[in-house]
Amino acid sequence: MKVNSEISFKSAGTILTNKLLLKGLETAGNHPASFIAGTTLIMSTIIRPIAIASTPKIDKENKKYAIADSISSGLIKFGINEIIALPIENAINRINKAPQKYLNSQAVKSFTQSGKILAESKNYKFAQQLIKNTPNLITAIPKSMIAVALIPYIINFPKKFRNKKHSPENTKYTQPNSYSPIFAPFYNNQISFKGLQDITAKGVSKIFNAKIFQNFVTKHSFNDTNIARNMTIATDILLAGSSVIRTKKSKSIKETKKKPLIYNKLITTAVSILGGYKIDKMIQKGTKSFIEKFKQANINDPKLDKYLQGINVVRPTLVFALLYYGILPIISIFTADKIDKFTNKSEISGKSKQD
Repeated sequence: MKVNSEISFKSAGTILTNKLLLKGLETAGNHPASFIAGTTLIMSTIIRPIAIASTPKIDKENKKYAIADSISSGLIKFGINEIIALPIENAINRINKAPQKYLNSQAVKSFTQSGKILAESKNYKFAQQLIKNTPNLITAIPKSMIAVALIPYIINFPKKFRNKKHSPENTKYTQPNSYSPIFAPFYNNQISFKGLQDITAKGVSKIFNAKIFQNFVTKHSFNDTNIARNMTIATDILLAGSSVIRTKKSKSIKETKKKPLIYNKLITTAVSILGGYKIDKMIQKGTKSFIEKFKQANINDPKLDKYLQGINVVRPTLVFALLYYGILPIISIFTADKIDKFTNKSEISGKSKQD
């Protein structure tokens, strides 16, 4: 029995030290916003549309709008997030390489715990997590506004694509040695990417150097394992609220299809937040032993802290993604369709009684 347990531990250790796994966790730790956006893109443009399309006894046009909404929100979330998140993540990596250049002495003192260097400080790691995860939160409202506006275009895209005529204008910049004038300054080296990175790093360092941010980090750093989950919940609430408002006001979406879209959005968000929070809590308890074994297996790896940051990003992201995009769409579109049909019948019967 002892031999079997030793073999089992060795097998687990081999998995826990797998280079592909470690590289994936390091990437998620270094680029949390990008990992979240990438996961969302795959789930919202592939998995969720399949789930919606396979739901039986649903109005076909309601399905069409729900799929378009999913694809639109996934594309916009990913696009806007990468435009903002990648420069911020690169700026933080730049600051980490030369903290003395970007951080003032007060910031270093505030983030550094007794007996540890800045890079190993829990407060500093928490501060980085906050800044890296913020793009998802601050862009929630503009993302939902653009996503709702794109729904009609995505619905009509297959028809437009079939009718699209190829013209010389469409191939204007496809020659091997030509490029769009928009990118000419970059090709001509008129703009230095290193210069832009330095400017971004200096801008991000102002957040680290702000006393109010340092105080917030010191007060809340004990909650570092939950930061990705909590920010995901806040982002989902903002996205849903803004999406409902924009859908109501939209002139491009059919009036008869607005209510099912809104019901679908509200049901999905409410259930995913309540259910996802509970499931995440359960998984946190269940993964404690995994994390301890993971630490033991990689105890001498200098990147261990980065892997642990990655675990804290991957766990809640995958939980919410599977729940939000894989399971809930079937429940939410079915429920939304039934609520819509029930409210329509109630309105019709109410009008007939008045008449």
